[in-house]
Amino acid sequence: MAATVAHEVEVKNGFGYQVSEGVALIVIDQEGEPVNTLSPTTGEAFTALMARAEKDATVKAVVFLSGKKDSFIAGAKIDFLQTMRTAEEATAASRAGQREFDRLEAFPKPVVAAIHGACLGGGLEWALACTYRIATDSPKTSIGLPEVQLGLLPGAGGTQRLPALIGAQAALDIILAGKSVKAAKAKKLGMVDEVVPVPLLREVALRRARELAAGTLQVERSRGQGLKAVAQQGKKGLGGLLQGLANREMWAEVALEDNPLGRKILFDQARKQLRKKTRGKFPAPEKALEAIRVGLESGRAAGLEAEARLFGELVVSDVSKRLVEIFFATTALKKENGTAKPDVKARPVKKVGVLGGGLMGGGIAYVSAVLQGVPVRVKDKDDAGVGRALKQVQGILDERVKRRSLTWREAAQKQALVTGGTDYAGFKSVDVVIEAVFEDLALKRRILGEVEAVTRDDTIFASNTSSIPITQLAEGARRPEQIIGMHYFSPVHKMPLLEIITHQGTADWVTATCVDIGKKQGKTVIVVNDGPGFYTSRILAPYMNEAAYLLAEGADIAELDKAVVDFGFPVGPITLLDEVGIDVAQKVGPIMEAAFGKRMVAPKAFEKVVADGRLGRKNQKGFYTYDGKKKEVDTSIYELLPHGKNRKSLDAREMAERCALQMVNEAIRCLGEGILRSPRDGDVGAIFGLGFPPFLGGPFRYAESLGLGELLRRLEHYHDKYGERFAPAPLLLEKVKAGETFYPRGA
Repeated sequence: MAATVAHEVEVKNGFGYQVSEGVALIVIDQEGEPVNTLSPTTGEAFTALMARAEKDATVKAVVFLSGKKDSFIAGAKIDFLQTMRTAEEATAASRAGQREFDRLEAFPKPVVAAIHGACLGGGLEWALACTYRIATDSPKTSIGLPEVQLGLLPGAGGTQRLPALIGAQAALDIILAGKSVKAAKAKKLGMVDEVVPVPLLREVALRRARELAAGTLQVERSRGQGLKAVAQQGKKGLGGLLQGLANREMWAEVALEDNPLGRKILFDQARKQLRKKTRGKFPAPEKALEAIRVGLESGRAAGLEAEARLFGELVVSDVSKRLVEIFFATTALKKENGTAKPDVKARPVKKVGVLGGGLMGGGIAYVSAVLQGVPVRVKDKDDAGVGRALKQVQGILDERVKRRSLTWREAAQKQALVTGGTDYAGFKSVDVVIEAVFEDLALKRRILGEVEAVTRDDTIFASNTSSIPITQLAEGARRPEQIIGMHYFSPVHKMPLLEIITHQGTADWVTATCVDIGKKQGKTVIVVNDGPGFYTSRILAPYMNEAAYLLAEGADIAELDKAVVDFGFPVGPITLLDEVGIDVAQKVGPIMEAAFGKRMVAPKAFEKVVADGRLGRKNQKGFYTYDGKKKEVDTSIYELLPHGKNRKSLDAREMAERCALQMVNEAIRCLGEGILRSPRDGDVGAIFGLGFPPFLGGPFRYAESLGLGELLRRLEHYHDKYGERFAPAPLLLEKVKAGETFYPRGA
């Protein structure tokens, strides 16, 4: 675009400033940072530039743009929030941010936000205060308010501006779930005014700024963008109108905007749904809901005051501290290659082979082809198995098309990356083979031999085993240094964790390559050392065993599951057993017992259950009913358990604690034995792989919040009562004796 430059580009404090044809272009590009973030320093620099633009009579409008490749502003600088020690201090910071954005909103000249990449949290709050918002159509562009994921709420006016802009119902959906949306959805909701291709962003933003300044572009917005869509739909005929009027969101919007009774109903329902989801363990969504309610009922000034006060309370809460710690842990993992040598580079992976077309194999094929973006060749013993894998990939893609996150054409292109057969045709060119067959060492060894015979000398062989030691698999292999474990979790396309297992001979480049694969597949990756059950399966085993002991003692199935869910796990252990497969758990049990002795002996409570052919959800026959009606306990199963139908009402707190402390104690053993490389990896693995309550921070953070001495006391109590399976981990005894903690004090 041809432009007359009135001033040279000036760069100071992470901002570039340039005036072109009456428009001040302000570019944020914080030096040495991968993304732009907000802090008092950022705010001061921006305010100074805006004051300069206001005083300059030649400046008629302002465009705000990011200099980062794929990021607008990713939110507030979390390190800054961590420096706050009191709620009052955090409240003051919130008020300061609100004032800055109020001034931006009242700026006497038009301000255009040109958005490309992540526009999240404080970044969106900044954009919401601008006159006009343009976003790129890039898949990298993501717009939202994810603060609740860190145990916080939008603290710079977001709880007030977003409902005012797009209507309360849509805003509740974004804020309470911490959602982010793509540009097209943001435009439909009214969060942005225009969507353009990436190369045109700057040009269009400058043009719109001049048009706004000249008055040739008038911004007209109305709350409840969905209402306009319904009205347009109604023009197509009575059927379209009735379909629109049946839209629950529209009626909720009308009720909310028009009368106090409607508002009360909407907020009561939202609070009820939140409580059902969070069970009172995550306070941030409820406090965000309260700030939104106050603003709508009492006006923006009161809403902003409530927002600042509640933000302050959340910043110093234990829940937010734990969630922020998890955020930093996962951020650190993204920067690591999984080895002790940071300079080791991952090798390029241009094609992946998958062995096994079952549930896991199909899921691995999907994340490899669709997310990692490489061709995948699936092998199974018969055409039916190959067909199942291809169908699974197609099913996930169809769902994405239905949700409009992909077009049918894009889905077809991604599906074409996955092919399959019953032989090793196509495997000569694969860089990595991921094996996902049955948990049988002899079978896996046979397949490994076949693969080594038909692949290149530099091909990696990764096993998706959940319990068989990788060292045993590598014994007798031609290339043992290229054998590694890649333990995915089911369903693969939804579960965020990938546990990579190395044996003593695994080459560093192999580890780095597999870690890189996991990251490209969208996984949070931890690397652990080899051993029976590795980390996640190993700490899950005593947790599940304890649930079985409780059933053997006469516990009610529903009460046991509820107790553990109330503790904070997403599902109860018996529900999980049905999902994983009762037969799978039975196969893992002997492996654990052989490795760890009496401490891991499972009760005999389930022998009759397995003999009865109950496998769980996979054959619609388990502890719960799967007849399409309301899911409930299949009471006939009690006849197969000790005590029959004569169930006991055991103490809920003790049931949950017995299960949870088994997992915590085993995690500490894994750290002491060198299976885990750090407490951080243990916390991340338990949360993202097994659903350990995030608000507790993981097994190690939870142990420290209890106090290691108190944890030891509780374990000794249960050890005296129930025997060897509660014997405290040696490392715990050492830490208590030395007065040490797992994390550095204050970290």
